[in-house]
Amino acid sequence: MPNAPSATSPALHHQILETSDLRAHGLSERRIRLLVDSGQLLRVRRGKYLAVDAPPCLSEAARFGGRLDCVSLLREAGIFIASEPPLHVQLDIGASRLPARPHHVVAHWRATGAQRCSPITPWIEALAQACRCQDPRSAAATLDSAWHRGFVDEAELQEVFARLPLRYRALRGLLDRRAESGTESLMRLILRTLGCDIRVQQHIAGVGRVDFVVDGWLIIECDSEAHHAGWEAAKRDRRRDMAAATLGYTTIRPVAEDILHHRDELTATLRTIIERGNPVRARRR
Repeated sequence: MPNAPSATSPALHHQILETSDLRAHGLSERRIRLLVDSGQLLRVRRGKYLAVDAPPCLSEAARFGGRLDCVSLLREAGIFIASEPPLHVQLDIGASRLPARPHHVVAHWRATGAQRCSPITPWIEALAQACRCQDPRSAAATLDSAWHRGFVDEAELQEVFARLPLRYRALRGLLDRRAESGTESLMRLILRTLGCDIRVQQHIAGVGRVDFVVDGWLIIECDSEAHHAGWEAAKRDRRRDMAAATLGYTTIRPVAEDILHHRDELTATLRTIIERGNPVRARRR
């Protein structure tokens, strides 16, 4: 599998250069020292270099003698990670003479299929490791994100699960590549626990596409500050909600903070809304 799909993160386009690589391009040791001293080349370890525009997480991983890995790599690449992770690095088994690592750095000692000059691990490896380092719901949201964004396809997802113990196979049935954000994935998993009918990414005439339609009457939109900031976005959303209301829908917009950090309270609230607000049940009462 290629180690760099079409993505925009600068972490995906760097290589670790060794002294021999630079000399092969005609640079003398004196010239290399001048480039480092003038800030045009970044020395990360003895005999190993990176371009000066390398992201800090990449250069930090290289300084510890490893590659950017797991949730740190995925977050840098724009794949959804539910929380701000500490630095995760992959270290080759048997590697020696490595610098001391701060306690917050998470080391994953394992063999890798990464090329010698690559400062990052392959996506399949990073995703499998991220499943081990997150809770199941967050892991499912991360896999959704990677699948939706094209970092892996369905066959490569199977490779991810082949690297994991059998107990992780249950996650496979929870994935949905249609999820456009991590909060959508987490909301879908919450709704599954409520036993309701869920329609994902539904198009409603006169309204447009909505994140979820629950039990045929409740629209749930998973807003985030990044994509729903500003008055223009707020006006657009309110007009969509009014259009949906004229068709008999009720729209709610849980905030990302509650989806991410207050799951139990949000689940209880949604259960109450669904049970009390269902028009069919209301008529029966």
